[in-house]
Amino acid sequence: MILNDPRAASTTGDRNLRRTCAATASLLALVAGTPALAQTAPAPSTDPVQTAAPATPDPRPETGVVNRILVQGNQRIDQTTVLSYLPIQPGDTIDPVILDVAIRTLTRTQLFADVQIGLQPNGDLIVRIVENPIINQVVFEGNGAVSEDKLREEVTISPRGIYTRARVQEDVGKIIELYRLSGRISATVTPKLVQLEQNRVDVIFEIDEGPETGVQAITFLGNDAFSDSELREVMVTKQSRWWRLFTKNDNYDPGRLDYDREQLRKFYTNRGYYDFRITSAVAELAPDDSAFAMTLTVDEGDKYNFGDIQVVTQNDRLNADFLELLLPIRTGDLYESDKIESSVDALTFAAGSAGYAFVDINPTYRPNPDTDTIDVTFNVSEGQRVYVDRINVIGNTRTIDPVIRRELMVTEGDAFNRTLLERSRNNLRALGFFKEVTVDETRGAAPDRSIVNVTVEEQPTGELSVGAGFSSVDSFVVNLGISERNFRGRGQNVVARVEWGSLRQQIDFRFTEPRFLGRDIGAGFDLFHSRYDFQEESSFDYRSTGAGVRLTYPLNGYSRLSTRYFIKDDEILVPFGYCDANGIGSSALCEQVGASLNSSVGYTLQIDRRNDPIRATRGWTGSLRQDFAGLGGDVNYVKTEMDANVYYGITPSWIVTVSGAAGYVSGWSGDAVRINDRFFKGGNSFRGFENAGMGPRDLSTNDALGGNFYAVGSVELTLPNGLPEQYGIKTSLFADVGTLGVLDNRYTLGTNGLPDTTIADDLSLRASAGLSVHWKSPMGPIRFDFSKILRQEDYDRTETFRFSTSTQF
Repeated sequence: MILNDPRAASTTGDRNLRRTCAATASLLALVAGTPALAQTAPAPSTDPVQTAAPATPDPRPETGVVNRILVQGNQRIDQTTVLSYLPIQPGDTIDPVILDVAIRTLTRTQLFADVQIGLQPNGDLIVRIVENPIINQVVFEGNGAVSEDKLREEVTISPRGIYTRARVQEDVGKIIELYRLSGRISATVTPKLVQLEQNRVDVIFEIDEGPETGVQAITFLGNDAFSDSELREVMVTKQSRWWRLFTKNDNYDPGRLDYDREQLRKFYTNRGYYDFRITSAVAELAPDDSAFAMTLTVDEGDKYNFGDIQVVTQNDRLNADFLELLLPIRTGDLYESDKIESSVDALTFAAGSAGYAFVDINPTYRPNPDTDTIDVTFNVSEGQRVYVDRINVIGNTRTIDPVIRRELMVTEGDAFNRTLLERSRNNLRALGFFKEVTVDETRGAAPDRSIVNVTVEEQPTGELSVGAGFSSVDSFVVNLGISERNFRGRGQNVVARVEWGSLRQQIDFRFTEPRFLGRDIGAGFDLFHSRYDFQEESSFDYRSTGAGVRLTYPLNGYSRLSTRYFIKDDEILVPFGYCDANGIGSSALCEQVGASLNSSVGYTLQIDRRNDPIRATRGWTGSLRQDFAGLGGDVNYVKTEMDANVYYGITPSWIVTVSGAAGYVSGWSGDAVRINDRFFKGGNSFRGFENAGMGPRDLSTNDALGGNFYAVGSVELTLPNGLPEQYGIKTSLFADVGTLGVLDNRYTLGTNGLPDTTIADDLSLRASAGLSVHWKSPMGPIRFDFSKILRQEDYDRTETFRFSTSTQF
């Protein structure tokens, strides 16, 4: 079938029409005559909708005065309900027209399968009704490719609803359309009814899904500038191939084909082909109904350049010559349709900057085939002008006004723009300084003036952090830290932290200025001294003293790039005699004993596409981090880490978060990776395992050695717990899976070149699952993790319970 019109049907349209008509005819036969019974029902009758069979009334006068109104045949529906719909009252004079209106009125309620109205000689108006049945259940049979939940979302009928023929017929069409969009063009649906007692019915949709209709080939005719393969890459529809196991775009969908036609048009018009058009699209179905062969005939036309570019305005305050300078196109440039849209955006922004919040910009085209140029005129029409008269900041008792106002994308005197105000609200919420942010507007002193009110509710930004953990190996950890994200109310981040415990003692001072030199650039520095006690985990202590500087700036509205330089003095300490000739220490540890100077430069690319910066229900975040050590100093390595988080809200209370992270570090210039530069996982980074509780290990000493590579994935489902929201308690189920390993060969091979059996480095999978409880207590957020190990190695160290808490001030 030739699809010259984008709304044209597929080549199986006639076949589908016959099948749909067959389904409809079957439905009408079922409800009007003898239904097909899909299961045995108690005392079935021959007609599921006729629960009463009144005798045909004798001819009655159709004109006269109504004395009283009697309702007959109603079982479930009260008589007063019927009378409320009836447009006739006692004392009214009726005629055949009024009776016809009354019958139509009652029928339109969809409560009744049949309505008869007659006037008796004594003035009684008899209203005889047959009620529509109540649906007991809706059953789907034969569905495999489409889930039952998805089918229930499509149909309009539901249990305890009222059965009508029209609604069932409409649902049959919806189910067929759903299968068509899933690539099953030949799917058929047959509705059946099962009559039950008390005027109830079961509705059964028998579905024959048919084969999935793939795309055998996509061929183009008339294309000279671009090859078939290049054009196929532009299309969303793909040819069916065995390796496309996880895509649904390799089946035939006429709706998707319409989108592909638009994509091809954009592809060509962005490369100068202004006259491009698709003259026909032919889809031929294979004899076995398994796949389509698609052929698209295109007319590329000539390649055009921009000719004369003009801006025409109706307002003297908008200078046309100045607006032309703002356009991203020039005479002689290759014609690109996207540049037209960019030009409209540029003109809209310029008009808004001049105070015209609502303008209509209409580009008109005048092609010149003789010179292959296109003259474009942008017609700017003035709309109603509304200005921001004043911006009031309300509720900030600590944060100074400039910190709030610098996050706003509009200022006083700007043209009012609701989109920019919403983006300003999200900017303020992302700071983390405020519990609630609202932005609303009120009318100003004049019709063209608006007052914007930004109301904030501040929350504690200082934090006194306390953490503690219990493990299956009788480990106990405590840490204490102090931080302030909004120092002196200026938005500066200051961390002055002292931590101690069985694993770590640390003194750390960090300072960040988010608007360095008044620009949207974050700058900061770090000073730190730390000592990590890994005697129980890996028989060594690690000391590090250093400093670093950081610089962060935005790339666009949703991504930022951070750069850094750090220099630090590291030292590995082991017990006396541990690494002597007669010592038991592993070479993976003993080779790094002593001090070293680490000088590194690095960057982090962060992307945030969440719909909400606080409680995301859609979107994703991702980051890429790399550090290069060897700019002087004694250490040479390249370390790369990446992570991503995807958020999907099933409902506002049920949120699925899928997270993944991976990292790899390798030495260069002949250096192996030192133990303090390797990755260690466990504790908060992998629930159910102790700190450094998984990964490579020296079996002779039971020392954790860390790894050069890790990959960790996590799925977490936040779900309601039945407690009042004001308690601030949220629960989630989690599952973590991952691996850690890949030591340098010099540590895994013996002197004879064979694998060292005392070093375990098998890169095996670990897995855990459990329950996390988050409590926003008056002291601060508290988190409890209950873990069950699903997969581990014999030498791993595990824990079943961990809690951490933070106290805000």
